Amino acid sequence: MALSHKTELPTLVLRDQGYCLTGHWTTHHIQALQRVGLPRLKGGTIDWYSEIQSLDTNGAVFLLKLIKNNGSVWPKGLSTAHERLLNYVDQYAIEVPAKAPELNMLADIGYRATQTLGHGRELLEFFGRLSALLFSLLLNPRQLKIKMLLDVVQRDGLHAVPIIALLAFLLGAVIAYQGGLQLATYGANIFIVELVSLTMLRELAPLICAIIVAGRSGSSYAAQLATMQMNQEVLALRSLGQDPFAWLILPKLLGLMLVMPLLTLLSMFAGIAGGMVVASLQLGLSPLEFLQRFGTEVGVIHVWVGLIKAPVFALLIVNVGCMQGLLAKGGAEAVGHSTTRSVVQGIFLVIIADALFSVLFAQLGW
Repeated sequence: MALSHKTELPTLVLRDQGYCLTGHWTTHHIQALQRVGLPRLKGGTIDWYSEIQSLDTNGAVFLLKLIKNNGSVWPKGLSTAHERLLNYVDQYAIEVPAKAPELNMLADIGYRATQTLGHGRELLEFFGRLSALLFSLLLNPRQLKIKMLLDVVQRDGLHAVPIIALLAFLLGAVIAYQGGLQLATYGANIFIVELVSLTMLRELAPLICAIIVAGRSGSSYAAQLATMQMNQEVLALRSLGQDPFAWLILPKLLGLMLVMPLLTLLSMFAGIAGGMVVASLQLGLSPLEFLQRFGTEVGVIHVWVGLIKAPVFALLIVNVGCMQGLLAKGGAEAVGHSTTRSVVQGIFLVIIADALFSVLFAQLGW
């Protein structure tokens, strides 16, 4: 039984000596590979491979499946390049099931709950290690890397001023505009001062500041540490007898906890300024009247309520961002995943903490 060497499709042919493989075992003929590369042979073994004209990775995968399904001997007669590719695929290829296992609803809920508990445990462990490092820093202040701390203050504090001030100003303006439309219908224009001031000071100023910092700095921490983890720079620090937490995380934590109250204070003033501008243009309330009522009706306690939240938000953002960066394993895709998780989890924890603060301050009567 003769077969021309010009055959294009991958073919399995039975000859007197046994089965013979011919044609191009490549991705271009993937449908033919699915027909030829998977069945069990009724009799005989594959003895001839020299007529395979070309072979790529997908072709090698199907060829290995055909060999293993039928207990055939390792291919002989392949070219050096084809044999090298087949050995590589046999060593590193991962079998992918034809259909992913399906979980029922309860199993899926349990799986996700286990994952969430695992993330919570990792976060608590990370927080505990940072707390121990802070305690040791109090005993030995020389451990603090002043230069790295100032770099964090400049990069994550000073450089964040324009975007935080702009967004807080616009947010205050939007609140004043939307609230002013409702207050004007009742002739209560003057109460726009309390509406804008209390909303910005107690809730929105620290919250919008934390969300921006989580997206801007938290993602940066995760990407930086994940990249260092891939390049084994963290391992290099440990091999030199240095604590990676003291070099890479502690300056970020202290720097962000230092600048977050200042950025929150800036967002408060910017938001009130935005509300004051809109109140002047829309409600006829002059800036002088706005400031006079602000000074008499808005207490300092509302400023402290917002400022108390800022260091806690900074602590959460640094913990999540740095933890996700150090847990990253893999390649460039793992860096992207850790960055995404740091932003999502950071914002989620900030909002949860803000809700808990609201309940706490309500119980305290603040």
